[in-house]
Amino acid sequence: MGCAKNTADSEHLIAQLEFCGHEISDVPENCEIGIINTCGFIQDSVKENIDAILDLEKLKSDGVIKKFIVAGCLVNRYENELKKEFPTADLFVRSEEWEKIIKFLNGDYNQNCKNTPTPINKNFWTRYLKISEGCDTLCSYCAIPLIRGRLRSVKLNTLIDEALMLCSAGAKEICLVGQDLTVYGKDFNDGTNLKTLIHELNRELPKDTWIRLLYLHPERVNEELIDFILEHEKVLHYLDIPIQHSEPEILAKMNRPTREGHMRKIFNYIREKDPLFCLRTTIMTGFPGETKENFNNLIDFISDVEFDRLGAFIFSPEEGTKAAEFENRIPERTAESRYITLMDIQAQISDERSGLFIDENLDVLIEDIDYESNEAWGRSFRDAPEVDGVVNISRVDTKKIKNGDVIKVKILDCEENDLFGDFVDVK
Repeated sequence: MGCAKNTADSEHLIAQLEFCGHEISDVPENCEIGIINTCGFIQDSVKENIDAILDLEKLKSDGVIKKFIVAGCLVNRYENELKKEFPTADLFVRSEEWEKIIKFLNGDYNQNCKNTPTPINKNFWTRYLKISEGCDTLCSYCAIPLIRGRLRSVKLNTLIDEALMLCSAGAKEICLVGQDLTVYGKDFNDGTNLKTLIHELNRELPKDTWIRLLYLHPERVNEELIDFILEHEKVLHYLDIPIQHSEPEILAKMNRPTREGHMRKIFNYIREKDPLFCLRTTIMTGFPGETKENFNNLIDFISDVEFDRLGAFIFSPEEGTKAAEFENRIPERTAESRYITLMDIQAQISDERSGLFIDENLDVLIEDIDYESNEAWGRSFRDAPEVDGVVNISRVDTKKIKNGDVIKVKILDCEENDLFGDFVDVK
């Protein structure tokens, strides 16, 4: 459940389970044991995960499965409450404590488990590489430090080895994930940083590998980093930079020391270097104290920058965070109205940005093929997996392509998030 970092965690757990002789299925009814790797980031996630646990509990009570295990972020956050609520669960395990699951199922733990390669999933061409865990930024609304702790970077050599292994298993796209990529290596105190990692990945990974950067704090994105990214040909011209807001007083209350002027500067610099560079961000509406003027200024900022992709969510007062205690709470109806307004405006911007690619040839990573209609679907550099749009491809020579191939597509039309084009040739 939850984010891409949880996907990476789950794949590491699956690798260890398979090493120890277990067979994995994503159909619970086919299994003896159910394991859920939970998300507990915001209350909507908590509710969704509780429903999933209830499903496993019913499968056990109906005799479909023999045992079930609850693991991950929700346990980190609400372990005692979960144990009271779900006494029929056979084991509760915190994030990354996979050794406890192996010991519970096998009776002991083989240390070689930790060195097993992550398994090939069905979308083997796109894989997540989690470069760090936890966060030291301590945004006032965010429960991540409460759930996952402070920053812990993964050793550089470990990441290079894992990335090479993923590529040897067929990966064409490596997506770097962490709560904030820009602070990678800070805890090592030896000069290792995100640029070190990018350089080594760009040097070591096979030719034509895509490297995608997800989640960068805007305050630590500067002209030097942008130039460095543009100099490394395997790094896609795509950055996910969650700004959350543009107004200084709101950002200050969020404990995000980001200057509106700095954000304008870096986004303008990116577009000067490459007008087609894809920018994704995240916005929060309804943060305590957000005035109508604050919101209108935010809309002006969004309209000026013209993000290609934008996700938004409504403020959720998370237990244990400072923002949960803030006064001047925005009425839910107002926050929802602002959310709708924001997304309506962004839809127009996204449509206009997509229109820039009409008559252009794009490299597209194929993810689905219809052999009867000679159509296919995939993603370009503009499209992160699961959160962005797709490229719809017609007139495909299905004898030439397979899922995981990168092909040339001539773009002929567009919608808000998706592009439409004709097959040109295999790259």
